Amino acid sequence: MAPFVPLNELTLRLRIQQFLTYFALIAVAAVGWYALIETESAMRVMRGDGIFVEFMRMMMTPSDAARYLGATIVMWVVMMIAMMVPAVLPMLIVFRKLDRGPSSAFDPAFFVFGYLSAWSLFSVLAAGLQWILHDAGWLVGDLLAMRSYAAASVLILAGAYQLTPLKESCLEKCRSPMGFFLANWRKGRRGALTMGLHHGLFCIGCCWVLMLIMFAGGAMSVLTMALLSAFILAERLLPPGPWVTRIPGFALICLGLYIVVVA
Repeated sequence: MAPFVPLNELTLRLRIQQFLTYFALIAVAAVGWYALIETESAMRVMRGDGIFVEFMRMMMTPSDAARYLGATIVMWVVMMIAMMVPAVLPMLIVFRKLDRGPSSAFDPAFFVFGYLSAWSLFSVLAAGLQWILHDAGWLVGDLLAMRSYAAASVLILAGAYQLTPLKESCLEKCRSPMGFFLANWRKGRRGALTMGLHHGLFCIGCCWVLMLIMFAGGAMSVLTMALLSAFILAERLLPPGPWVTRIPGFALICLGLYIVVVA
């Protein structure tokens, strides 16, 4: 039996910081999912005076662009945080192993902030697209979903993108944390922020078309969010290989064509 080796003060402090970092991230994601579930419920009911109901009323009036965009941007930012925190955790685990200096306690927070900032910028664009589609009558129902032919087109587009070299290239950056950090490492908190932003842009390049599926399944559909979040995480954790993108790509194309035929 190996002898017990007590943890020194620095190692103990780093482990506590690591635990707190992961706990805070998971807590933020959990709050985000709770807010999304409550928001979907409020969208279905649209009665009462609660904050979520009032929030949804703002999102049902695209004619009032300022209020609509304000509420929709907040919704998309919360959605991206809830969906993408699980995907960034593998990167953060490797980052913590590489960045273990005595002054690195807040570096992971800067990395995550940079990563989520990139997705927040994407959220602004997605909210603008949702407003355009909603105002034009392309999003209907309680969950703001596209009609059949438009939804099928989005699924086919997402499937086709899965088969492109750009998708594979961006996914490779997201799937290999060690490779990403070895190629892009920068010291300090500013470096952590830059790396987080850089990784977030690669992640957007990998997933932006998948996020458009939200309009096909319903911009307020928590089930669609959960399925996409699980798929994005699986892409990063499964063993590398072209089948990881091609099989889902062909499946999405087939689903889109099926909707066209039966619609």
